[in-house]
Amino acid sequence: MSWQVHGRSLVAWTMQQRAPDALIIGGGHNGLVCAYYLARAGMKVRIVEARPVVGGAAVTEEFCPGFRNSTASYTVSLLQPKVISDMGLVERGYRVVERPKSNFLPLGKRAYLLMGGSLEATQQEISRFSRTDAARLPDYYAMLESAAEILRDLALQIPPNAGEGARAMLAGIRTARRFAKLSALEQHQILKLFTLSARELLDQWFESAPVKAAFGFDAIVGNYASPDTPGSAYVLLHHVFGEVNGKQGQWGHVVGGMGRITELMAEACDEAGVEISLQTPVEKLIVKKGKAVGIRTTTGETVHAPRIIANVGPKLLYDRLIDPADLPDDFRKMMAGYQCASGSFRMNLALSGLPEFTDLPGTGDHLKSGIIMAPSLDYMDRAYQDARQYGWSREPVVEMLIPGLVDNSLAPAGHHVASLFCQQFAPQLPDGRHWDDEREAAVDAILAVVESHAPGFRKLILGQMALSPWDLERKFGLVGGDIFHGRMSLDQLWAARPVIGSAAYRGPIKGLYMCGSGTHPGGGVTGAPGHNAARAILQERSMFTRWRA
Repeated sequence: MSWQVHGRSLVAWTMQQRAPDALIIGGGHNGLVCAYYLARAGMKVRIVEARPVVGGAAVTEEFCPGFRNSTASYTVSLLQPKVISDMGLVERGYRVVERPKSNFLPLGKRAYLLMGGSLEATQQEISRFSRTDAARLPDYYAMLESAAEILRDLALQIPPNAGEGARAMLAGIRTARRFAKLSALEQHQILKLFTLSARELLDQWFESAPVKAAFGFDAIVGNYASPDTPGSAYVLLHHVFGEVNGKQGQWGHVVGGMGRITELMAEACDEAGVEISLQTPVEKLIVKKGKAVGIRTTTGETVHAPRIIANVGPKLLYDRLIDPADLPDDFRKMMAGYQCASGSFRMNLALSGLPEFTDLPGTGDHLKSGIIMAPSLDYMDRAYQDARQYGWSREPVVEMLIPGLVDNSLAPAGHHVASLFCQQFAPQLPDGRHWDDEREAAVDAILAVVESHAPGFRKLILGQMALSPWDLERKFGLVGGDIFHGRMSLDQLWAARPVIGSAAYRGPIKGLYMCGSGTHPGGGVTGAPGHNAARAILQERSMFTRWRA
């Protein structure tokens, strides 16, 4: 297949052939999606990927002999149904197992909160802490769903771009009409979601600390912030607008790991005629007379194309791959303030057995859920404040998933893998310290949290992969370890993602486009930026008749 690693002589031969119509930097899922749609519309497309595998951060890799796991991205919900359908992923073997319960929060002293399964089951659980909160739950879900429905409507739309005249005005009008159909109460609630802190929002709905923690976790996962940070309520919303197997708001595990998604996408791209060159890192974009015309690889090879499409994050693209002199002054000033920081630390563990949680012993559905070790919003705030002062939280927020319970392809019989997604860890450590020197101490802090809830957990560990923010940047090109390619805050969303004037998947240089998570609608394995970027490019090429809406 054409997406295997090319021999050097074949690479040289290929580069002598007709230049591609579009050259995509980065073989992550959005790059694959964008390439597929462009190729399906008749373009000759080439992807250059730095790593020896496609998939970006959505990959499944062996990290310990006999043990495989989703190395970075680790769970699915936000992948767009249209993308799944158009690329024929289900027919190719895409399968998602839903979580029987959404989240399990061990609280200490034999107390716990087990969320999900059904509205009634969740209400019953919550009523053990607050009957008032249980009664309010349906209205809270309805409020979130009202806002999530707007996000779903906007996810596959191209945002208006400042300075584009009538086209931007019409796009703005379409968006305004969608909001105008909402009641005054719905508009009021959505405004709160975009502006309030997670704590402020949740305090208006619930009285129980564990209940607030269960919902508040979504506001800080992948977000280097406190639940008290203004605007953090939006990140809570960003995690609920997806679906699994047609069920909205659900999360699940892809059989074969997240790399299975991108393997199937690469297969679809191959059939569409996309060429994927692996182990081809890009050193610089070539800009001539104000137009992006090609790339130069780290080996000194050059590839030319009339369209250069960046699937890397905006910080990586504009700070490292483009000469500052080739960027407009105003754009450089805006990008200087673009924020990248997830505060995330990622671990993959090979286990000889299953953990036993003191608060809920046994092997029930709680082990198939997202296990959240952060019992209160105060705990989450302390984790952030500690990271701000020290560099990383000495009592971090830890989410654990054990995918082997629903997917026996990841570990030997009787063994398991665990995914740990942890907050808060500063991208750059203070006082000149470096993550290469602090990684193991951070790992100890993470495992101490797990051990406090599941005594004996350390003894189960047969092997591990630990990825600090610096490791996430070094391995996957995620600047600052930011899994979203940029902070998901009001100043970096919709028509301001990545910055105002470059929000419609077009860069500030003619011939340069963006298709990664640093564009609307943002982070997560959605495929939406890739889909939308392809649509924008095809519209610009006036190929409307060949675009299947």
